[in-house]
Amino acid sequence: MKALAAHIKQDVDSAHAADARGYQPRQLVLLGGGMANLQVLSALAAKPLPEMRIILVAPFPRTIYPGMLPGFVAGRYSQDECAIPLEPLVRRAGIRWLQRSVKSLDAGSQTLQLDDGSSQHYDWLSINTGPVQNREQIERDIPGAREFGLFAHPLETFALLWPRVCELANSKALRVTVIGDHTAALELALAVRQRLPSSAVTLVIKPGEGGVDLDSPVHARLVAAMKAQRITVLQDVAVGMTAESVHLGCGAHLACDVPLIALESQTPAWLADSGLALDGQGQVAIDAYQRSTSHSQVFSVQDESEALVHNLPAATTGASLHAVRDTSHALHFLFGGSQQAVASWGSYSATGRTLNWLKDWTDRRHVARYLQVTS
Repeated sequence: MKALAAHIKQDVDSAHAADARGYQPRQLVLLGGGMANLQVLSALAAKPLPEMRIILVAPFPRTIYPGMLPGFVAGRYSQDECAIPLEPLVRRAGIRWLQRSVKSLDAGSQTLQLDDGSSQHYDWLSINTGPVQNREQIERDIPGAREFGLFAHPLETFALLWPRVCELANSKALRVTVIGDHTAALELALAVRQRLPSSAVTLVIKPGEGGVDLDSPVHARLVAAMKAQRITVLQDVAVGMTAESVHLGCGAHLACDVPLIALESQTPAWLADSGLALDGQGQVAIDAYQRSTSHSQVFSVQDESEALVHNLPAATTGASLHAVRDTSHALHFLFGGSQQAVASWGSYSATGRTLNWLKDWTDRRHVARYLQVTS
């Protein structure tokens, strides 16, 4: 009996020791304050995940809604009108928030290294940082970019710096060059023209593979709008930068006071070395469920995603996942400048003031949905 009692006591002591170490629940990490992760936060506020520790890793106190950024640049919206504060969303969802940036990701050990030197383990990971510019790579491709360029990403930093450019334009006409490789660069050029009507605006857009097809119906409408609004469009690439000029691949030097770098086709260093399989654009290679093709516990989303709201909780419980819905025929709105918007629906497109009103109403309603959740 004494031996049995001693054995039982040993088991009890072991259990107490385990309790002292603490129960370690499974961890879901939301990396980035992009719109898809904000959708997840809103859903968690209504329906929490039991026995799951959820952590948001995002460096900024609020998220700028990308669809309203051109309107902000053009002066249509204030920062507050197109920003979604994170703290109320985090509080309602009942999760932990680490206001940090990621420095490295090791998919093998399922660990994030953060900019304060700490590490964060995850059992599931949702990557939704939005476009991230690799400044080291851009500097290699465009020497001088880090010293003289104004980077469009992260949007939250750009939104703080853009008013300084507007103040400078009050004292003199500026020469602004938008350097890009995606549709967003065309929208930004139009927005700059609307905000700085006395300045010279040039768009340097990367042509061909890895760039923008300016002959597509939607892009053709944007190009027509730019020509009508005195924006110079150059199909070229920037290869260097000084305080007074941008050097182009064709050999020309373009006089410039403000080079606005809107490039999006770089792979962040922390992602390139992560061990995750990447696609041809340097982003996480994903399947029909937005799940990494090499590490099934990792999800990656560029924009918004209703599927992620279902699939993240489903993955943690072993439930079935939902394939991402095809949005190629969904209605999309783009900033068209001069009180215009461009709408696309499949192969159809249109331009007009009524569409501009509809885009404004849609964007404001979208942001208000998150603000209502936080109130």
